[in-house]
Amino acid sequence: MGENEGMPQLRIALAQVNTSVGDLSGNAELVVERTRLAAAEGAHVVVFPEMTLTGYPVEDLALRGAFTAASKAAVDDLATAVADAGCGDLLVVVGYLDSDEVGPRNAVAALYRGEVVARQFKHHLPNYGVFDERRYFKPGSELTVLRLHGVDLGMVVCEDLWQDGGPITALGAAGVDLVLSPNASPYERAKDDVRLPLVARRAAEAKAPIVYTNQVGGQDDLVFDGDSIVVSPDGTLLGRAPQFVEHLLVVDVELPRREREGLDGTVKGFRVRRRVLGDTPVEPYSPTHRLVVAEPLPDEAEVWSALVVGLRDYVRKNGFRSVILGFSGGIDSAVTAALAVDALGADAVHGVSMPSKYSSEHSRADAADLARRLGCHFRVESVENMVATYVDQLNLTGLAEENIQARVRGMLLMALSNLEGHLVLATGNKTELAVGYSTIYGDAVGGFAPIKDVFKTQVWKLARWRNAEAEKRGETPPIPPNSITKPPSAELRPGQLDTDSLPDYALLDDILDDYVEGDRGFADLIAAGFDAEVVDRVVRMVDRAEYKRRQYPPGTKITFKAFGRDRRLPMTNLWRESHRR
Repeated sequence: MGENEGMPQLRIALAQVNTSVGDLSGNAELVVERTRLAAAEGAHVVVFPEMTLTGYPVEDLALRGAFTAASKAAVDDLATAVADAGCGDLLVVVGYLDSDEVGPRNAVAALYRGEVVARQFKHHLPNYGVFDERRYFKPGSELTVLRLHGVDLGMVVCEDLWQDGGPITALGAAGVDLVLSPNASPYERAKDDVRLPLVARRAAEAKAPIVYTNQVGGQDDLVFDGDSIVVSPDGTLLGRAPQFVEHLLVVDVELPRREREGLDGTVKGFRVRRRVLGDTPVEPYSPTHRLVVAEPLPDEAEVWSALVVGLRDYVRKNGFRSVILGFSGGIDSAVTAALAVDALGADAVHGVSMPSKYSSEHSRADAADLARRLGCHFRVESVENMVATYVDQLNLTGLAEENIQARVRGMLLMALSNLEGHLVLATGNKTELAVGYSTIYGDAVGGFAPIKDVFKTQVWKLARWRNAEAEKRGETPPIPPNSITKPPSAELRPGQLDTDSLPDYALLDDILDDYVEGDRGFADLIAAGFDAEVVDRVVRMVDRAEYKRRQYPPGTKITFKAFGRDRRLPMTNLWRESHRR
């Protein structure tokens, strides 16, 4: 894109930032800092994510009057702070929480020369999956078009892009040159395969490029991948930020000169308001920025990055400095430990081997090998005598004896957590959680569960991928090969294997993917070719374990349907999917 006096030009900065919910002052400082960087890059407009000022999602904070009032005051103060920082000539688009006589609003503000020159409210309020926005917000019905340097800029907020019709259709009919879209779009696997084509379709509908800025970072069980993009009306990708890192993406946009009077008044059901900030085009310039189009990460790298960021932000944003977890010698604890080291550094990770009388020598050796490979803290605390106290006093046998081992280990980890201030990590995976193959108040204890949304077969894939990546870099593979190759076992009785209680994991995960992720019923599963007796057994295990899942720690969502807000079934529930009905 060379110098062309006939085409209006703008330099747009997409500020892909990691905010903290509730930290109004910290988030405001982040906006000022990134706006300074954008100004230094010669940007004319900088676009921040949805609800940057408050963090996202705010959940029931939106219903607290003091919080909404503080957010409204903070956005006015931010306009002044940006101008005081010498950046008043930049148009800064930033999301925040507003409230009026109708109720709380998911809002975006445009800041210019020390003022809030426009406020616009989100129209489409998502109410599916992890979203409950109709509980919190009231929809908007007005659109503001700002003319800056002779370019007409429209704004839409996140879901307003994802739903057909609505603000994009209205802006296309009203006439705009560029659409600015703040987003807080949570990550799930391969979301870019959906996101980019969607934004391209909307750009075609708007007949204008779309600037899509997405949040990055972890918030409770959600993680945001960034992946901010600029897409032209013909679908050309003009720029893309890397995933899972904060980034300021600067893109030069040249726009066709349009000799038209844009529509005002009511357009496609929206009240369109126009405000002129400046008609004079920028002086023609030759763009000097290298076109940045980051490639999406491969599947395992993408998932690993999501899990690392989700864990890191949960730990750091909640004020913890270190984590502690059981090192069993198995694959789940090994992958969880490797994630923790990647997220926090080896010195912040404390592993504890807790052998019982049933623990094999290879499991003890694998736990120690894991610690050596990771370079993290490690200790051995036998639970044999502690378990014996319960077993002897209560005459425990069978399942009661098995479970008391897991519960003693849980108590031991929690005691060390209290003593030394670590956050306990639960190491269970999605397959175990689905079928209830975990001990409540035992291996289910903890403050965070990093692989909660990762099926067992995917845990093995991640382990092999992470080791292969280490070998590529000439580093020691973090996960002991024996932990990957040996048959999984809880080792709570002699010779125990997971397959004693569960179908083969490949088959089990295949059924669970259809039943949990796809919400497919019994008849659908049989039609898909699964054995009726196996399906009946798996479905019953899943249905009976709902009460356990409710009490499990939060963990990073990486799939379309994670346990938690994505899937809300009653614990007291007598309905059963069955071929006998």
